[in-house]
Amino acid sequence: MKVVIAGAGEVGTHLARMLSNENHDIVLLDDSPEKLSKISSDVDLMTVTGSAHSFQDLKQTGLAKADLFIAVTPFEERNVLACSMASYLGVARTIARINNSEYLQERYRAKLNNLGIHELIYPESLAAKEIVASVKQTGTRQMIEFSNGKLILLGIKVREGAKILNKTFEELSQENDHILVVAINRGNETLIPKGTDFIKDGDIVFFITTRAEQQHVFDLTAKKTFDVKNIMFLGGSRIAQKAVEKLGDQYRIKIIEINREKCEKIADRFENALVINGDGRNLNLLKEEGIEKMDAFVATTGNSETNILNCHLAKFFGVRRTVAEVENLAFMGLAENMDIGTIVNKKLNAASYIYRFTLNAEISKVKCLTASDAEVFEFIAKPNAKITQRAIKFLDFPDEAKIGGIIRGDKAFIAHGDSEIREGDKVVVFTLPSGIKKLEKFFK
Repeated sequence: MKVVIAGAGEVGTHLARMLSNENHDIVLLDDSPEKLSKISSDVDLMTVTGSAHSFQDLKQTGLAKADLFIAVTPFEERNVLACSMASYLGVARTIARINNSEYLQERYRAKLNNLGIHELIYPESLAAKEIVASVKQTGTRQMIEFSNGKLILLGIKVREGAKILNKTFEELSQENDHILVVAINRGNETLIPKGTDFIKDGDIVFFITTRAEQQHVFDLTAKKTFDVKNIMFLGGSRIAQKAVEKLGDQYRIKIIEINREKCEKIADRFENALVINGDGRNLNLLKEEGIEKMDAFVATTGNSETNILNCHLAKFFGVRRTVAEVENLAFMGLAENMDIGTIVNKKLNAASYIYRFTLNAEISKVKCLTASDAEVFEFIAKPNAKITQRAIKFLDFPDEAKIGGIIRGDKAFIAHGDSEIREGDKVVVFTLPSGIKKLEKFFK
């Protein structure tokens, strides 16, 4: 597939790296020769120096023969215009990065589609959803719902004292029909487990289960859930504001923001939030604003180090739930080692969302698992697809991947060897990067 990406920022470069590893033909367009030179030194792609809203520069990328055009510059208007221009020049499909939720409203989608903008990606909204899910579902590092909660993924750090420690997955499966371990992050390695593997102290374990069985997972892992009422946000970024909007009026929220003008705008927007103008790195300020009384602390400043260190500090003061926005990929491991509860990375979320449009299969959801190399896909089984031909145990499924569950209409099942997949089923699959392309032949 030929893919043209406009914008060599964090999202664009991460996506280019991801797609180049899958042997796609990638062209990266940006008006900064320095940015393009930096990525072209270690990634196999073509670069074009130019503007995303210049017909002449867009033509130089070979858009007429491209399958997909992705506009992820920092400027929303430029992305929307670039997609419309790219459609006019003959590209098959376009995706525009936006930062205005108005564009997502159903009444405007048809109009945008007529203008040649086929898909929209709002990274801040995706990150805000993760923050809200983390605050609402304590006890987990990550929670992902499939088909409105018919199946649930729970990422949990397992510690000494848990009932499932040192049990093989064969034993675990025999004792728990409605729970399946689909991936493990152990140190710096991500494993797709086999039946003879077992869970060790300190593993981050990803379980697939149903809503009715999630408390059983917490019991097995010795996790105590608790209600969150008081939340402190460090930084009044767009992500923070979107998260506050999604949380609604049922929480007591404090936002600490160093920029006075931004504070005034946030205070005018949210009646349910107390906005404090100050430097959240100031220990005395945090104490004065009652950090010790908080149930959750969310750090969403533009600095990854600040977010990590302040979440670590919040833990020291007894805050039970911490969430850090960590955009610097080099610090993801550091954040995990410092026991930050949930790590949110905007560009990983955006890249995962966009990635599904590059696969030759019908996909309703794709997510990157936090603190791991694994991805989770929700495929839709097409008529006569290979995945529907035999029971799972006879499929010769890739070793790097594992089927976690099946959603059929209003019902959901944990996948086992004898399970059979039918046309129209939604199939939740976990895979390492090396297994992604191998999955296409089963679902196309």
